[in-house]
Amino acid sequence: MWPLMRLIRRPLSTAAPRGLVYEKHGEPTQVLRLKNIEVPSPTNYEVKVKMLAAPINPSDINMIQGTYAMLPPLPAVGGNEGVGVVIEVGNHASSVRPGDWVIPVNAGLGTWCTEGLYSEEALVRIPSDISIVGAATISVNPCTAYRLLSDYETLRPGDSVIQNAGNSSVGQAVIQIAASLGITTINVVRDRPDLPGLVERLRDLGADHVITEEQLRKPEMKDLFKNCPRPRLALNCVGGKSTTEMLRHLDHGGTMVTYGGMAKQPVTIPVQCLLYNHLFASGFMFLVFFFSIDREEITKMIRDLCDLMRRGKLLPPPCTEWPLEDFSHALRNSQTPFLSRKQILIM
Repeated sequence: MWPLMRLIRRPLSTAAPRGLVYEKHGEPTQVLRLKNIEVPSPTNYEVKVKMLAAPINPSDINMIQGTYAMLPPLPAVGGNEGVGVVIEVGNHASSVRPGDWVIPVNAGLGTWCTEGLYSEEALVRIPSDISIVGAATISVNPCTAYRLLSDYETLRPGDSVIQNAGNSSVGQAVIQIAASLGITTINVVRDRPDLPGLVERLRDLGADHVITEEQLRKPEMKDLFKNCPRPRLALNCVGGKSTTEMLRHLDHGGTMVTYGGMAKQPVTIPVQCLLYNHLFASGFMFLVFFFSIDREEITKMIRDLCDLMRRGKLLPPPCTEWPLEDFSHALRNSQTPFLSRKQILIM
């Protein structure tokens, strides 16, 4: 269900609910405008939410550009993820009440706003004893990492996983969740000027091995597996040569899951990987997953991730916080290569 918001054609007021609205697809800095929006009182199964914080994710950018798999009707408010507090509920809504923290679990709801009206079924209650930034960023990247580690291979302590984009938000969540389970991670990153600092940060999160794409291609990679089992699971978010080289190190009968294509290059699987190593290839899309899983499983997943956050086993991504009015700066930073910081809009 799409958010029930209507634009108000009057001068911008700080008292009225505001949102980042786009009326046509294009580059976000060019088509987004901060406007007053009308957020009516909820009826039936609707819930009125005061948004607290919302991140900027690549899927948000793609949706505004018009290149995402699912697009809301225009005009629309940007943003797919965030956390808010319930301020009013419809007469039939029963799963949340005023004062509860909630996060959206459907795409295209529009979270870059100070207030929103959403369907009760599109929200999940979340405990308020974790950080606002942690709550605002839990429903996309940590949930993706959780499913990637849970749904494709039965992993046990001592097993290993290899992933490219190891420094991405999903990659960092994979590192931390895997570490909490006793699973070894081999994390591939692009070479960069501050590589030693990046390696140190990932190791602080629990990464066992951090290597560059160039190191992945070298014969010396075989030495790594003298003390580490070959991975049962490969997580691909890049495509191109990075994926092909990663596959060569996957254990017999292992699985590769593709959940992104940052390089915008095709995934090429060597024939010998299929014929001799009996490898399996699959794909994961966050949006499709949430439409195919029941509410109980979603609630359990969120509960498990919140528990990891409370115990300090899952940290929010490094971030820069911006007032909603400074959205253009946040958008530019979100598309800056090698920045490795999540941009968060604070309402």
